Amino acid sequence: MEKRNKIIYWVATALLAIGMLQSGVFAVLRTKQWVDLVGGLGYPVYFLTILGTWKILGVIAILIPRFKLLKEWAYAGFFFAMTGAIASHLASGDHSIKGIIGPFFQTIFIILSWYFRPVDRKISSVG
Repeated sequence: MEKRNKIIYWVATALLAIGMLQSGVFAVLRTKQWVDLVGGLGYPVYFLTILGTWKILGVIAILIPRFKLLKEWAYAGFFFAMTGAIASHLASGDHSIKGIIGPFFQTIFIILSWYFRPVDRKISSVG
């Protein structure tokens, strides 16, 4: 069971990290695709720099050892960003699979990575 959990954790974490890092870099670079995407959702372009920077920092936080509380915040931030992306697409009238599938799968990877993370990456409660 332990080996299976480690495999699930690392696969989900790798997919999460790749997706967040890629989208974070593209957001910071303000690629045309990302400028069009956030503009279509009604957000200002400067939002890309903020969101992209936090995504890149979040990837670093979940991959480096130690800093358990920081990891919890990174997972929470990723969860809020991806569920917010789904809600933004739906609220703006974009019900397309293309607009929703990426954030949906990233949300699944976030949940799996968080749930199956090793004990040494969890905050332990005493008492």
